[in-house]
Amino acid sequence: MARNCAAAVVRYRQRHRDCYRDCTPRCFREGIGMSDVLIIAHAERAEALAASKRLVAWLEGKGHAVEMGSVEATAIGRPELGVDEPIRAVPDLAVSIGGDGTMLRSFDLVAAAGVPVLGVNVGHLGYLTEFEPAQLTDMVAAALGGSLDVSERMMVSARVRDTGAHDVGAQDSETWTGLNEVVLEKRDPGHTVRLEVWLDGDVFATYAADGLIVSTPTGSTAYSLSAGGAVVAPTHSSLQVTPVAPHMLFDRSLLLPPDTEIGIRVISERPALAAVDGRSAGLLATGDELVVTRAPYDARFITAGGDSFHRVLKHKFGLKDR
Repeated sequence: MARNCAAAVVRYRQRHRDCYRDCTPRCFREGIGMSDVLIIAHAERAEALAASKRLVAWLEGKGHAVEMGSVEATAIGRPELGVDEPIRAVPDLAVSIGGDGTMLRSFDLVAAAGVPVLGVNVGHLGYLTEFEPAQLTDMVAAALGGSLDVSERMMVSARVRDTGAHDVGAQDSETWTGLNEVVLEKRDPGHTVRLEVWLDGDVFATYAADGLIVSTPTGSTAYSLSAGGAVVAPTHSSLQVTPVAPHMLFDRSLLLPPDTEIGIRVISERPALAAVDGRSAGLLATGDELVVTRAPYDARFITAGGDSFHRVLKHKFGLKDR
């Protein structure tokens, strides 16, 4: 049944996204044992590789098929398990072993196919990863058995609208998708960049700043937080625009409905760098635009559903009662 579910994903993913948006959660709701597992690990952390090796042995012992990134597979002595990125086949479950950066990479690889991700923390803060290495096989077994929940969180998309007047480092037709944020910031140190912001086709304001961040609720505790943005519950749906070191009177974050189209046009003579979850999305010159919207699909987190958002926030950030 799980393989049939994956087959349905492959068959319809280009024609009808709702097919696999419904299909994957049903596998969990009905407790269907899954068989295809993708492991995405931090290739430079010994603890992540050791945990991956243990998980591979456990999964294979249970008869499940396993794939890994080529670098990680080679690092644990199992190069035959390696697959190239982007991932072509659609796994039933992805297991991310690392920190928050590894989780971002995991969703970049599988979110478009509706694949749920189980996060195991061997990093530092681990805000996006719910489980610890000691829980690894128990939680994977629970996920494969259908006894864990799937929490959906919105993602953000960005594309460069090239005016054609200059060479830019991104293609006009290319769309970038991220879980945390889209950033447009200055390239040249010691100077600000001037960015004209449009909301649903209407000019809102021109920012003179080091940059602008458009974050999801999940990304509100990342770069946006350090720039003074609000903390938003991750299952909420909204887009937040936060200026970075603004040189203007209006220096507050702007919380917008999730279906808002945000256009950001470079109007300074100096170019600006675009990035999505830390990945470069190109260099924008004067007159070029970055269009930011809600992504057409959500990220799916495997969760035990025990802790509320505010408890996780308190624990991860070390907040005290007094």
